[in-house]
Parts: sequence; C-alpha cells; structure tokens
Amino acid sequence: MRSILSLLAVLVLFSCAQEPKKQPFQSVAVSPVFQDSVSIRAITFLDGRTLAFAGSNGMYGTVDVSSNKVRASTQYYDSITPSFRAVGGTSEDFFMLSVESPALLYKTGDQGKMELVYTEEGEGVFYDCLAFWNDTEGIAVGDTVEGCLSIIITRDGGTTWTKLACSDLPKGIEGEGAFAASNSNIAVQGNKVWIGTTEGRIYFSADKGVSWDIQETPIISDEPTQGIYSMDFFEESIGFAIGGDYTQPDSNKANKIKTVDGGKTWQLIADGQEPGYKSCVQFVPNSGGEALVAVGFTGISYSSDGGESWNALSEEPFFTIRFLNDSTAFAAGSNRIARLDFK
Repeated sequence: MRSILSLLAVLVLFSCAQEPKKQPFQSVAVSPVFQDSVSIRAITFLDGRTLAFAGSNGMYGTVDVSSNKVRASTQYYDSITPSFRAVGGTSEDFFMLSVESPALLYKTGDQGKMELVYTEEGEGVFYDCLAFWNDTEGIAVGDTVEGCLSIIITRDGGTTWTKLACSDLPKGIEGEGAFAASNSNIAVQGNKVWIGTTEGRIYFSADKGVSWDIQETPIISDEPTQGIYSMDFFEESIGFAIGGDYTQPDSNKANKIKTVDGGKTWQLIADGQEPGYKSCVQFVPNSGGEALVAVGFTGISYSSDGGESWNALSEEPFFTIRFLNDSTAFAAGSNRIARLDFK
C-alpha cells in the first residue's frame, strides 16, 4: 500500500509539472452585446453573472453575461440627464458617479430605484473615477478644487461620503486632475490605493486614504492632454499605467510605465514602441502579471511579456475593458458594449 501511495504521489507531481503553460493570445473575437446612442466609459462586474454600466444621457443598466440580456434605464436629476463616467460595486450595491457640477453619486436604493447619496456643486467640480476596497470602504477622485485633488471616501458601505480636506493631502498642482476616460485612474489592492493624474503623478495611500504620499513617474505629461489615463495592479507590487495624448494617438513616446515594487519606482517600458495612446489597460487574470490588454479608440493591443512588447489584435475601438475570466472580457465605447473572446 505504501508503495502504491508513493507512486500516486509521484504521478500527481509529474502531471502538475507537465501542465501546459497557457499560450499567448493570437486573436480576439468581438461580439456585440448592446447598442444605443450612448457613450459608455464605465463598466464593472457586480458578480460572475452581471456586468453593470453607466454612461452619457443618464443611461445605466446591467448585462447578464450568460444570456447577454440587457436591462437599461435613465437617471434624471431635476431637468438634468447626468453624464456618468465612474461606477463601482459592492456585494450589496451598485454605484454611479456623474462628472460635471453638480456631481451626483447614486447607489442602489431599497425601493427599486437609485438613491442619491452625495452631491457637490461649484466651479471646477469634475469627478473621474470610483473604486471600492471592500464592501464597507470606497473612494472616488475628481479634479483639483481649491488647491488640491478632490477625493471623497466612504466608510459605511456607500451610505455617506466625506471629502478629504486639502490639509490631509499632498500639495496639488494647479489644474491637476484625472482623465475621466475609462474609470481606471484608481487601482486598489489590499489596504492600498494608487491614483494616476494628468500631471503624471500618482497619489498613494497604504492605509485606505488616511495618509498620502506622491509617487513620481516618467510618463509624458507636458501638455494638458497628456498624463496617466489608466492604471492597473496585478497584485500589490506589480503595476502598469498607460497614457499618451488622445490628440496625437500615434505618439508612443514615454506613454507606458511599470512598477515591480508597489510604485516606489516607476520605469518607462516599450518606450517609442507600439501602442500609442490608450484609454484603459488591464492585467489578464491568472497570467502571473505577464499578460496585459490595452484598449482605446485606436483598437485593442496585447502584451504577453509584462509590457515589454505588444501586438495589435484588433482595430475595434473601445474606451474601457474589464475581464470576466482569463480569456473573456467585456468592453464598452461609443454607442456599444461588446464581449471579447481572446484565443
């Protein structure tokens, strides 16, 4: 019996060692899911079955990823139809945040309609991105108002939100903000959060927004249309950010950066190589931090070596992307949401 168990153990170890490594993507199939006269820059998975979205003209809704059934509605605020570019979710609620003044933050209500939980009015008010650490704590970021970046935080599951005082934040740069391009200026891992700005700087907190530091990066940020458009962390040490200039989308100089030490240092990567401008980058799940997909109105690009080199997989234009698993993602853009199957 002992010899049989030993043999089985050897066979199990051998079979695990021989498990084939997942091959790099060679292509992507794009399947339309939703089409309407709406610009969608913010999507999030509420669970393994439901994709939630919000966009222009007050439109928001969900997609059942199994059946592709879409439920859509319109949110009004008095005579305003808000433009939403930030969404987030907990296990209990869906959240959506509009951009310009008045900034309007809604959560799933108890009466079958969205409930307004935060408003902010004033010159310069413009919110860009939203994320949650867990079911209780979340964060949203907006452009500079009165000398510092606008950051609001919830500690009670999104029922109430508090704006951080400028005295609790690093000194801002006049005009500094975050691009509301794909709801991916904020990355969270564990208790940590990174926020990429138009100035190419990263606001970093290791304690869920209680204290803050600045991480400097070499990404191009000489013009108002340049800076960090999107960032993602595979885990607490490995992160990637991308940007460029949407007015010069072919420019690929100093528009991609990577960290392997949690953002203490950032290095240019694939400098002067494709891709140029992209509005959203995401790590492929279960890839060991090696596989990345970046999307923009310029198409879909893929890297299998941590961002060192990239291949253009499709010219299909999108603003934002989120992975459902390690081979399927959903992407949104102008007038549509689509399913992306990578092969």
